[in-house]
Amino acid sequence: MRHKQQIRGHLDLLTLSVLADGPLHGYAVIERLRARSGEVFDLPEGSMYPALHRLERSDLITAEWSSVQGRRRKTYRLTDRGRRALSAQRRDWEEFATAVRSVVGGAPWPATN
Repeated sequence: MRHKQQIRGHLDLLTLSVLADGPLHGYAVIERLRARSGEVFDLPEGSMYPALHRLERSDLITAEWSSVQGRRRKTYRLTDRGRRALSAQRRDWEEFATAVRSVVGGAPWPATN
């Protein structure tokens, strides 16, 4: 994945954003990230599962086991704390993205009141 360095600091935001749509099992999170990014974000399982476990330990997501066609599957969903964290991270991301666009695109930083 050519965007590996860029995604590193934003994986929690991306994961929470995908889970905001509803509960998913781990591999489905990877598939949803790939689909929603136009296949730009193609994460290996070795990156996603540690992120999911970290978010679970932080009480931003919760997980439950189920059985699908005789196979056990862990499904993740946002907690209330996770929804609040996602909202805050989205605000931070928008501020950061605006600043980067201003620098890269040469546009002035928007005035704040």
